[in-house]
Amino acid sequence: MYELAIIGGGPAGVAAGVYASRKQIKTVFITKDFLSQSSVSDSIENWIGTVSLSGMDLAKSLETHLKAYAGDIVDLKTGVLAQSISKIEGGYEITYNTGESVQTKTILIATGSHRRQLKVPGADTFEHKGVTYCATCDGPMFTGKDVAVIGGGNAGFESAAQLLAYAKSVTLLHKNDTFRADPVTVEAVLKDPKMTALTNVDIVEVKGETFVNGLVYKDQKTSEEKTLDVTGVFVEIGAVPTTEYAKDVVTLDDYNRVVIDPWNQRTSELGIWAAGDCTNGVYHQNNIATGDAVKALEDIYIYLQQNK
Repeated sequence: MYELAIIGGGPAGVAAGVYASRKQIKTVFITKDFLSQSSVSDSIENWIGTVSLSGMDLAKSLETHLKAYAGDIVDLKTGVLAQSISKIEGGYEITYNTGESVQTKTILIATGSHRRQLKVPGADTFEHKGVTYCATCDGPMFTGKDVAVIGGGNAGFESAAQLLAYAKSVTLLHKNDTFRADPVTVEAVLKDPKMTALTNVDIVEVKGETFVNGLVYKDQKTSEEKTLDVTGVFVEIGAVPTTEYAKDVVTLDDYNRVVIDPWNQRTSELGIWAAGDCTNGVYHQNNIATGDAVKALEDIYIYLQQNK
């Protein structure tokens, strides 16, 4: 039986794996690969300590860092997915999608989330060519450009606020007549003269040649289709936490995020922690995910010492 199982190979999982190795916690590290949501970004400029690097370079550096320290302490189980977690005497059993299983005393859930994709013609074709799912990562590349944000929740307005620092103009499009974002946030963002918001619209198509050059939408009231001349389309229609495999052992919120105690990252189940985008933490970014994972590992180490 392992002392710890880390599920997930993104920034949170890797940070936990490095700390587990340094603390000599016998660990199994379970991941399909080392790619996270940020792996699609051409340039990440907010990874502290590095001026700019691509998402793929970040993934490679995380993998390299973990493998450099893993030794005989952290066993890497790659190419598999956690399918279920069940409680057993003295710990837990994790079953993989291959049918294999492993036993562990404690678990760190760090499987993140995946963006809900825009399902209209052109969205797939122009992904990474103007269509993006990360304003924090890609916003500066659209300096001086006209851009659109799809989504009327907090994420949509927060992305719009970030983009206003770079873009020539920002148009936010929302399918309902009222925004889901906090009223204070909405008011603050809409005050900017470069900002426009459209409600009761359906996205019809993303247009372009080599890169995006337009976004077609339909007015729900008049059924009239119009085209926005934009070079960037930032999609913020929600994220889906990757937590299905854990739903029978830990408490999830209404959005299927793992409910955690932000003091120590503990879940509702003693012996299981969670960190990163799969949790109900207030903010989700790479740097925050790694910090939360380190916090969890410090607490896991103390827990294991106290329960030897």
